[in-house]
Amino acid sequence: MPIVAQLECDGSPNAGDKGSGYDAALYGTAMLGVARPSLWRHGDFRRLWAAATVSVLGSQVTLIAVPFIALTMLHASVFEVSVLAAVEMLPFLLFTLPAGAWLDRVRRRPVLVAADIGRGVVLMSVPVFYVAGSLAIWQLFVVAFVTGTFTAFFDVADQSFLPGLLEREDLVEGNARLQLSYSVAQIGGPTLAGNVLAVVAAPFALVVDALSFFVSGGLISAIKKREPRPERVLDENGRPTSLRTEIASGLRYVLGNRYLRPIAGCTGTSNLFGAALFGVFPVLIWRELAFSPAFYGTVIGLGSFGFLAGAVTSNSLPRSFGVGPTIIVSAALSSPAFLLMALTPASLGWAAVTLFVGWFAVGFSQVIYNVAQISLRQSITPLAMQSRMNATMRFIVWGTIPIGSIMGGLMATALPVRVALIIAAVGSSSSTLWVLFSPLRSLHDMPQEGSGDGAEGTGAAGTIDAADGTGAVERLAEPAEAGAATA
Repeated sequence: MPIVAQLECDGSPNAGDKGSGYDAALYGTAMLGVARPSLWRHGDFRRLWAAATVSVLGSQVTLIAVPFIALTMLHASVFEVSVLAAVEMLPFLLFTLPAGAWLDRVRRRPVLVAADIGRGVVLMSVPVFYVAGSLAIWQLFVVAFVTGTFTAFFDVADQSFLPGLLEREDLVEGNARLQLSYSVAQIGGPTLAGNVLAVVAAPFALVVDALSFFVSGGLISAIKKREPRPERVLDENGRPTSLRTEIASGLRYVLGNRYLRPIAGCTGTSNLFGAALFGVFPVLIWRELAFSPAFYGTVIGLGSFGFLAGAVTSNSLPRSFGVGPTIIVSAALSSPAFLLMALTPASLGWAAVTLFVGWFAVGFSQVIYNVAQISLRQSITPLAMQSRMNATMRFIVWGTIPIGSIMGGLMATALPVRVALIIAAVGSSSSTLWVLFSPLRSLHDMPQEGSGDGAEGTGAAGTIDAADGTGAVERLAEPAEAGAATA
């Protein structure tokens, strides 16, 4: 969900660029319309894909380990756990808009590498403090905020990077493959996390995630294609525009586009209530039901086959049923799944059923939603506006997550935990109204670049302002922490 003038490289590798990773002969036939080269032959995309897979696999460990540490080792309160989830997402409210404007001025690959290395270093501090005997809840807050800051910059850069790596016609396939890797990682990740926590002290489990960030950074640094230095946006007098002006143009573009505006509203609302639910969900699992990490991780891992099923079908459903209807129906499926998970009983047998079915439905619907809406955004947004559009979308749709986490903590403090979870699950159903009563309802085929612009769809100096880009997860349900995040 959270590009500039149309260039001939609006996502396509140049035929003469040996760093693009395409076989030259295959690329040539694609240009003649004979056949499109498979992304399996695109070396740079394979590196990006591998980096995403390794990183999200490691992150599944942290998603389970951090709230487990807070609740069982540091004896955090319900409200402190919800605040922990909020703190990690707070940087998306604080930094994404200026980050988007800045990232449209610089090459994005070095930012991706630096953010990966930074997150790995920060996570390594947790086992270090644990060994020193000084691990405290305040440190988890600091780690959450700093890693969240790196993630905010990484995600905006990441979503703006893919369209410069692939041709426009390959974006749906590229997004589907990235979602496939997320799906596979989410199948193995929770099971890995649960069993790691059963074997070693929870703080040491974060080493797995730290190492995954180091590996991801190395793979991204190995991408051969070099980005051209972005040109500065000029005002009507030919002078470089300010960050404030460029931030405003990104906001105007998203809010003035008849397709982007309802997607932002739908995702933001879903993330608001999803964060309220998943910010408190660990309390239900670890404290009230007292499930073991191995049981919970295994069941969630099996339920994550829903992400794989969604990834496998996400490329064909928009073609069969239309882009807009696919977005609407997939958005509507998450709320019943959230409700089922909120009703998880104490019986291990029935708990396994509700967690599996609920998480399978969440994964299936959200992957389909993400592939369809991300591809739509990429298709209609000019390349030079990439980062600003991504940043604006992330500001809107992930900015609701810390608010939702605090809201969930307050509800769970004033009400029984399960009642708070049910209220959040029911509230998430309102997100579908944004897309149901919008032009997306009648949108069948993927529109061309520039489609959906409103009266304020242009930015400084009359250039189109837009942004969005890769297969970074938009509506990413995270069962152990911030949850249901679509961006």
